[in-house]
Amino acid sequence: MSELELNVEVRKIGKHTSRSLRRNNQVPAIIYGPKVKNINIALKENEVVKYAKQQFENSIFVLKSSDPQLNNLKVLKKDSTVHPVSRRPVHLDLFALDLTKTVRVYVEVRFEGKALGIKEGGVLNIATREVEVECLPTAIPQFLSIDITNLGINDSVHASELQTPSGVKLLTLPTATLCTISTVEEEVAAPVAAAPGAEGAAAAAPGAEGAAAAAPAADAKAAPAKAEEKKK
Repeated sequence: MSELELNVEVRKIGKHTSRSLRRNNQVPAIIYGPKVKNINIALKENEVVKYAKQQFENSIFVLKSSDPQLNNLKVLKKDSTVHPVSRRPVHLDLFALDLTKTVRVYVEVRFEGKALGIKEGGVLNIATREVEVECLPTAIPQFLSIDITNLGINDSVHASELQTPSGVKLLTLPTATLCTISTVEEEVAAPVAAAPGAEGAAAAAPGAEGAAAAAPAADAKAAPAKAEEKKK
């Protein structure tokens, strides 16, 4: 596992201080751990953004600071908060490491190959893209991979089938499903059956038209009669 550097400085606490830091393109953060008292720090925003990618998720960071208690301290990123609109980093949690003690982290799962079931018309459904493991900080794998080439339709892969490196313990339940190959069924609308007697009603329609046509004629004949009655 590679080590990367982060430049940090101790900061004061308080909402006013945090807002001031963000205006100056800095990110408030906190360091905690079993052997470290909580320390409030600030980092450069561009460094936080740079290392926000998946590939740096479980990297070990070496802190560089003018403060002796922070300088050369090794940490892991544990949690980060971003603004819901601007997506700028708002806060960061760092875990101070004891390199002789195991840690629990989530590791990416990569699915290798093209499943036979996909060639037969199936679809790959991924249930989860990461699993939890326990190991020493220096033994954290960047990712775990599994070959899905031989998966057919209705086949699935479970966490128990993952091969973990020596010293890495899988904490995710062995029965947890990682992915499945399923079929896609198209729903075809059934034809609408004609209502009983509908054809007969349609056949009777011309007669109805004849009756409708006769109605104006009858009204026309009735009009002169009404006019004569008025004259009388």
